[in-house]
Amino acid sequence: MPTTEIQAQYTTGLSRHNIEQALIEAGRDVTRLDPADLGPLEDFHTLGRIATGQLAELARISGEDRVLDAGTGIGGTARFLAGQHGCAVTAIDVTEEYCETARWLNRLVGLDAAITVRQGDVTSLPFRDASFDVVFSQHVQMNVADKGRLYAEARRVLVPGGRLAIWDITAGRGREGGDGGELSYPLPWADRPERSHLASPAALRAAIEPAGFTIEHWNDLTEPTASLMRSFLESPPQPLGLHAFIPDFAAKAGNLAAGLAGGRLRVIQGVALAS
Repeated sequence: MPTTEIQAQYTTGLSRHNIEQALIEAGRDVTRLDPADLGPLEDFHTLGRIATGQLAELARISGEDRVLDAGTGIGGTARFLAGQHGCAVTAIDVTEEYCETARWLNRLVGLDAAITVRQGDVTSLPFRDASFDVVFSQHVQMNVADKGRLYAEARRVLVPGGRLAIWDITAGRGREGGDGGELSYPLPWADRPERSHLASPAALRAAIEPAGFTIEHWNDLTEPTASLMRSFLESPPQPLGLHAFIPDFAAKAGNLAAGLAGGRLRVIQGVALAS
């Protein structure tokens, strides 16, 4: 998807305003926030904080690592990694509104010194070769048609032996890409089919390995994810959540849950080593 299309998908002009209002309505003092206060609304991916924590452990994140959060959104993953693991994090996203919101939230919870936020394209990273020990990316590649270039850039900015950590949605039923009209829209990453660039798990792996990676972990976690999505949708609505800044969130979450339950979507957790 061209960067202008991605920006159109995620830009509303209301992200910061709506998040601030949601925090106030939930009784939070926005001048004295703890990182945990943001947990319910900052993880724009399936399984939320659970997925981030599991992937960080699998990728062996430590305080010595220089981490790139590629496709940071409003910065939830970057704040978790910096806050929980004490590592220096650079966060990048193509959507300027999300970058501005991430910087604001970083300041509110006192993590702005640990996280650098840059606006930019994950297929053309504005960083020197071998700048990072880890590239961490969750639910980003579905918006990227040129996956070869995406992972070539990730490899370029990693040191030899560095880790690529991904948590991604793929096409299901062994399909090599696209949705064939089987999925219902809107979805969290695409309001309409032409904004979605799904690949099958096999095709995703085939894009990563030739870029200079050796797969260390490759786990299909569709079943537990689908089960937790069902529980989430059946739970009473909470004052804080992704609905605070994502338009039509209920419809998007419902369509995602249906895709997972019906086998039209799968969820992959992976770690690859840079050769």
